[in-house]
Amino acid sequence: MTQLALLAHLSADGRRPVEQLARHPRLPLVAGTARESRLVRIWDCDGGRLRELTPVDLGLAPELDPADRWRANVPPPLAWHPEQPLLVVADGSTLTRWTPDGPSAPEQVTAVYHHLAFSPDGRALWAKPSGDTSDVLDLATGATAKGPYWDTGVGVHPSGELLVTLVSDQSATFCLFARPGGTDGGMRVQRHALILHVDGYDTPLFSADGRHLAVRGNAYVESLDVFAFPSLRNVLTTTLAEDPSEAWPHHNLAWDARPGVLWIGTPTGSLLELDVEARESTEHPHPDGVPVSALAATASGELLVARANGELALLSVHPVGAAPAPNDDVAVFLAGTEEASPEGELEENLVFTDGTAGWDAESLDVVTEAAPAAPMRL
Repeated sequence: MTQLALLAHLSADGRRPVEQLARHPRLPLVAGTARESRLVRIWDCDGGRLRELTPVDLGLAPELDPADRWRANVPPPLAWHPEQPLLVVADGSTLTRWTPDGPSAPEQVTAVYHHLAFSPDGRALWAKPSGDTSDVLDLATGATAKGPYWDTGVGVHPSGELLVTLVSDQSATFCLFARPGGTDGGMRVQRHALILHVDGYDTPLFSADGRHLAVRGNAYVESLDVFAFPSLRNVLTTTLAEDPSEAWPHHNLAWDARPGVLWIGTPTGSLLELDVEARESTEHPHPDGVPVSALAATASGELLVARANGELALLSVHPVGAAPAPNDDVAVFLAGTEEASPEGELEENLVFTDGTAGWDAESLDVVTEAAPAAPMRL
């Protein structure tokens, strides 16, 4: 039986509880943001402690273009370097670098970035402004190159050899897989992709062993989709809440080190321990029922839980999962696909699946009727 033990806790801002936790992939560092807050908080979780470090205080909000004013209350985009204790935060047309010594002076950039992600080798910062392309920034030289369109965020396979990101439209969202390391340091999008209903999903999340992919969303229902990798077989599709008035925290997923175990934070304060293949869950209630506002797994496997009253708790998980064994799943996936052509419409160059059936542009030319469960885009 899994046991959760409290290692450390502290109180934050009860008026603006943390609603997104971004963990460093290898170091015991976690950053937290909240809506309507210009403060990026950082915690050191080393050795079972929970210690707050110097934050990034963005001060007064910059003047936004009319098209971007809807983002006024959205937390600032940020990204951790894959190796170094370096966090980059976007704010309007500036970037701020944070290290354990504190934040740097803001650096001017040429665009307003809505999403950030580091390349797995740490050499490039991928940045998404408005428009139909992305930027590839070399932080060492300041050089900027153009990359393919993506939105929301970038998930990295634990091998570092494959990425997953989103291209969202109101009628459908494509989960695109890409190889890092193009000639310009950008992404090399592959033809095989996932298709999801509608839009509004959060960044896809690979499991610790890379054999599952979870997607939280969407803009209309509190959904959760889990796919096996590299097969892209649908393992689980569920609606977390049937009542539209029951709002679940959006950043509430964390993979355990044990294969196929997913933790889910709930609005009742409990943590659900879900075996995605067996479709069995165990509820770990909170004694006071304070809602979970965000959840993350640290680089060493603990759970960091943010709650609606502003508290943060660092929990150990027993039994502790073993380190994932190396596998060739990425090689298997890449052997069955190829790089998508940058020419023409993206959808025409994809072979996509919803986890149960697949389509490409040629097969869609002869489709005259779609099954009720087929993606709405069809």
